[in-house]
Order: sequence, then structure tokens, then C-alpha cells
Amino acid sequence: MRILGIDPGYAIVGFGVLDYDGYKFTPVHFGAIITDAKTPFNIRLKTIFEDMNYLLDTFSPEAAAIEKLFFNTNQKTAIDVAQARGVIVASIANKDVPVYEYTPLQVKQSVVGYGRAEKAQVMEMTRRILGLANIPRPDDAADALAVAVCHGHSSGALNLADYGGADNSGYSRIKAKYVIKDIKPTKANELLKLKYKGR
Repeated sequence: MRILGIDPGYAIVGFGVLDYDGYKFTPVHFGAIITDAKTPFNIRLKTIFEDMNYLLDTFSPEAAAIEKLFFNTNQKTAIDVAQARGVIVASIANKDVPVYEYTPLQVKQSVVGYGRAEKAQVMEMTRRILGLANIPRPDDAADALAVAVCHGHSSGALNLADYGGADNSGYSRIKAKYVIKDIKPTKANELLKLKYKGR
């Protein structure tokens, strides 16, 4: 089974693609969609939608897992993140991929075994579960991978058919205003340095 994990946001959307056979997780690709703060908000949402479509078309996940939102005291930020999350979920639904939602407590419980675990503990356990040499970066990508692991551990995920593992892993960054058409996996945790004309 191929799982796409998502850590929603509007400045940075973490993503992680894993293959899971019911026993072992194999990292396929992970990274982040990044939007420029100087870009009009509607264009940032459009960028997220387009880049999500590209990720879905490229990696063809059987399931998508996304973290549930909890509103904080900053209502403006919460509303903006909620809008971005809506765009992400709409993009996934448009590809007829089932979407599963998990609370931060559920993710921590699944990955670490303790619902009140610290962020650093979750990131380290995610690294160990996936057999990576280093903790995934940026943090948003590590969070997305943890959500994907949580879905793999869920009883619903284990009832799905067995799928073959991936044969590569990598780390990419998708920049605002650009939908990268040629993401090339590299060694895990190595940042692809992308250069654009006119920037």
C-alpha cells in the first residue's frame, strides 16, 4: 500500500510518501511545498493545489493521511491554514484517493507509543521506523511521514491489499509559483537545490 502523508499549512506543506506491506515501511519520497509570503494568498492556494495534483499524479498513492487541525489563539493563522487544508483535501478527493484524518495525539501514540510525546521524540522514532540515517527535514516533512506511519499502523490500513515496496527514496522541495515536473530522488535528507530564472 502506498500512503501519502500530509502536514497541512499555507507557508509550508510537508509531504511524505511511504510504501507499507503490513510489516515494513519503505520511504519513497518526502519534502515540502513552499509558498512565498509576498505572493497573494489566492495564488499561494493555487500553487498548493497544483503541486498537490502533481504529487498525486507522480506517486499514485492508495491512501492519504492528514493531520487534523486544532485552532489556537491566532484566529487569522488558523483560518488561513484551514483554507490551505481545504485545498489539499479537495485536490486529493479530486483524484478519488481516500483521505484519513488523525489528531496529533493519535499520531504520537502510534509512532512513539505515548500520546504526550515531545516533537523531538516523534521525529526520532519516525527516523528509526523508516530506517533513515538522519531525521527528515524540514520538520514539516518529518511530521507528514509520521502521519503516514500512523495510518499504516491503523487497523483500517492493514486490511488493504499488499503492495510492493519502493526502490528509491529522496527529499525534494517544491517552490512557490513553480510546479516541478522532474523531481529526481536523491539520498534521503539531502536538499535538492533548485534554481529558477529571474529569482
